Amino acid sequence: MPQIGWFEILIIVSLAIIIIGPKDFPVMLKKVGSWIGSAKRYVSNIQNEVSSLENEDFVTDKKKEEKVENNDSK
Repeated sequence: MPQIGWFEILIIVSLAIIIIGPKDFPVMLKKVGSWIGSAKRYVSNIQNEVSSLENEDFVTDKKKEEKVENNDSK
């Protein structure tokens, strides 16, 4: 994966200011920031749901194992 250095970031920001304009640049940054924030929240939500499903499966498997062990010992 290519890495972006400080010089490349400076070029991108400079071009964005020239193309978008200095008045609209802060508005654009705010919109991009909100998009990134919502994407991070979405990914975090999915990760939490997957984690909770894994935990439920683990607990269910443990209960089944305990039930089998209790039936075998009787």
